[in-house]
Amino acid sequence: MLDPIIAFFQRVFAAIGRGIGMVVAWLLWPFLAAHGWYRDRTWVIKGPILAVLFLLVVVYGQFIYRTQVWHGFDPAFVQAYKFDERTVSAGAPLPGEANRCQDSAVVTTAAALTDQNVNQNSWISSTLLYKLGLFGLDWDNTPYMDNKASFQRGVNQVVRRTGIQLADNLGRVRGTSGINNDLQDARGNLQFDESTWYFGTDPFGFKTPTPSYYRAAVESWTRFNASLATCESVFDARSDNLLQLLDGMASDLGNTSDILRRRSEEFNAGWFDTRADDRFWFAYGQLYAQYALLQATRADFSGVIRERNLTVIWAGMETQLQAALRIQPAIISNGSEAGWIMPTHLATMGFYILRVRSNMVEIQAILDR
Repeated sequence: MLDPIIAFFQRVFAAIGRGIGMVVAWLLWPFLAAHGWYRDRTWVIKGPILAVLFLLVVVYGQFIYRTQVWHGFDPAFVQAYKFDERTVSAGAPLPGEANRCQDSAVVTTAAALTDQNVNQNSWISSTLLYKLGLFGLDWDNTPYMDNKASFQRGVNQVVRRTGIQLADNLGRVRGTSGINNDLQDARGNLQFDESTWYFGTDPFGFKTPTPSYYRAAVESWTRFNASLATCESVFDARSDNLLQLLDGMASDLGNTSDILRRRSEEFNAGWFDTRADDRFWFAYGQLYAQYALLQATRADFSGVIRERNLTVIWAGMETQLQAALRIQPAIISNGSEAGWIMPTHLATMGFYILRVRSNMVEIQAILDR
């Protein structure tokens, strides 16, 4: 009775095995043919081919290392600067020290974040292999090699915004004094295109790569902080400047939240959404940078925060950021919010972003009274 059934399944599995064998043979045929051709060549031909293959292995090995190994990644790295031990706001004279003023924690942190991006790590977006893509397909459109680049761009977005605030408001007295040259240079360098390599076609010719401009911004911020420490520059730690700084951060979070929402609603593909990881790690990079800068901002504007009784709500905002930064899944899934198999990391990140933004808006409302 069971023999026909057993025979049927045997035929089915045999057919599946033959099909798999044909697919594997089809995939391996070019390599086997190339091996046969290569075996019959002389070393005059074999040598250059081996050299090219070796070069490709080295170059792509380096590329994989650069994209997969994250140096200096630590959401709590700012704590090493001990900003909470400072007793006066940025730019204020240090008690008991003649001609010495408190330097800016915001400037220190912005420089540290940029240093992580371009000195401790390679700036991925402007490397040649990243620009070439996967057989011409943009790496951002694949699930591979793009998480670090997205994270770096998210960090850079926040640092760029901060650089503008430093040059236009924080480094001037009520916006009426001249713009500090170092802060102006840093702002200009940070606005440079994120994907420029040593050579390009638009316009055609050799170019200065992106990381060089960002390194110059770090140097400019370092010079500014040195002059601020000797009371030669100013840092205007007023409540309206704090309000504008938070307004820029909240605006960025609102835009990112909308990007996550649209991706979550329009591309519900779970683990198979190849762009979900880009959106997630860009948002993560923004929160990573904002968490660091908000701790620095608390130190630089310590007088305003005490006077406006913002200590408790500020601590709550930092706690929300800490919770968001603990979300570090190995594989990003953009599943349905009502699903039970595939998680929805984008919606979860968007939820935390909105909570942080609501705290910022509440602080802005208090400052605006």
